[in-house]
Amino acid sequence: MTSQSQGIQQLLQAEKRAKDKLEEAKKRKGKRLRQAKEEATAEIDHYRLQREKEFRNKETNVMGSQGNFSAKIEEQTTEAIRNLTSSYHRNMESMMKKLLSAICDISPEIHPNFRPAV
Repeated sequence: MTSQSQGIQQLLQAEKRAKDKLEEAKKRKGKRLRQAKEEATAEIDHYRLQREKEFRNKETNVMGSQGNFSAKIEEQTTEAIRNLTSSYHRNMESMMKKLLSAICDISPEIHPNFRPAV
């Protein structure tokens, strides 16, 4: 009977060791999964920062050239306004004289299609 009892004890001890090894393996697996997740998150963050930096560089290049266009357009607009203003001041006097003479100097004439009543 004692040999049976010893066999059962050995069997129980072996089962306990197997259960402990299984729990240890599960813990290592969980630890490794968390570590892999952290590594993947770090790699994703690094990749995202790299792509955002590239995007900002491209955006700066594009927006910088648009800024140059804006400055050129602003300069052209200012020049056109300056030209129009100077043209206005040069021609204002002569145009005022022409308008006043057209309005004030009236020479009454009979219309060519007018037929006197008989």
